[in-house]
Amino acid sequence: MHNIAQIIAQELNVREQQVTATIALLDDGATVPFVARYRKEATGGLDDTQLRNLFSRLGYLRELHDRRQVVLSSIEAQGKLTPALAQAINDADSKTRLEDLYLPYKPKRRTKGQIAIEAGIEPLVDAVLADRTLDIDSKAEAFLNPEAGFADAKAVLDGARYILMERFAEDAELLRK
Repeated sequence: MHNIAQIIAQELNVREQQVTATIALLDDGATVPFVARYRKEATGGLDDTQLRNLFSRLGYLRELHDRRQVVLSSIEAQGKLTPALAQAINDADSKTRLEDLYLPYKPKRRTKGQIAIEAGIEPLVDAVLADRTLDIDSKAEAFLNPEAGFADAKAVLDGARYILMERFAEDAELLRK
């Protein structure tokens, strides 16, 4: 809570004590118009516009905080939370950035890319990314898997494309750009 008050105070260019007092009033059930009219002494003279901005920003930052906790616990439960990822999630300053970071770890439906990974095509994708001069058509023959629906080189290459598309779509830094 203290951190949220600091952020709002900095954004509104007011003292942190004003923000903390206003948050306490709002949490006790006071409305913005009530605080603006009858609690000026407690808020240090914040005007109606500042109070409305404070109220909306407070809601946003609280939602961001709650979502951050859900994201951290979900990734932790998967056993994939690294200190660097935890730091990036804690540093996320918007819901969009937070969701971009969470995207690769978010439970999702079984996709074409996931089917290709399950069929064992991911090493082909890794090899192509490591060596762009690789003859992918001849390399694809080694990854045929008729039982999984990859009976020819074209199907294997399509599977590799699906894997690449998912990787690119889930890359938080690429999404930021």
